[in-house]
Amino acid sequence: MPPYGAAMDRRATDGGHAGLLNVIDLEATCWDRQPPPGEVSEIVEIGLAVVDLDTRERVGRHRILVRPARSRVSAFCTELTGITQAEADRGVSLARACDTLVREHGADARPWASWGDYDRKQFVRQCAADGVPYPFGFPAERTHTNAKAVFTEAHGLRRRPGMAQALEIAGLPLEGRHHRGVDDAWNIAALVLRLAGRGAWPGSC
Repeated sequence: MPPYGAAMDRRATDGGHAGLLNVIDLEATCWDRQPPPGEVSEIVEIGLAVVDLDTRERVGRHRILVRPARSRVSAFCTELTGITQAEADRGVSLARACDTLVREHGADARPWASWGDYDRKQFVRQCAADGVPYPFGFPAERTHTNAKAVFTEAHGLRRRPGMAQALEIAGLPLEGRHHRGVDDAWNIAALVLRLAGRGAWPGSC
């Protein structure tokens, strides 16, 4: 698996390239039970893999750490994601993260996908709460594809699988650490390409 960073994304700023797709996976502050009083779940990591659907390859791998404003990283969250409070403190604001998605990764013009609908809804919720412009354009559903739903339909499954289970079904390895946003996005991108190869990804026929 290649290192993450701008140098790896050979078409990072070409938001107008019709064949590019952003695959995003979020990690957020979480707790094993209810959140402490006054705290809410907030994005702490945006994992991004760029897929070229024309050449059928993953061309970019990026990680944006986001500094939470109304919550702290719990021990449970660190165990799950590997992210510590000290690491989150070095992150950028949500506003800066969303601006980076637009300026460097064409988020306002490029379609995107995630595993399930949680990531889109979390962006909508937190952007509204923080007064930050939603980076993907409106309506919020317009440019988003639920990769889990596409995979479930393509494989004729009765229940929607988690990402790790989907990789097993597809015969693909889990690369990196599960619940690390940058690694999960990379693995979801592999599933997207497998679906595109079957002609099952929207617009891939």
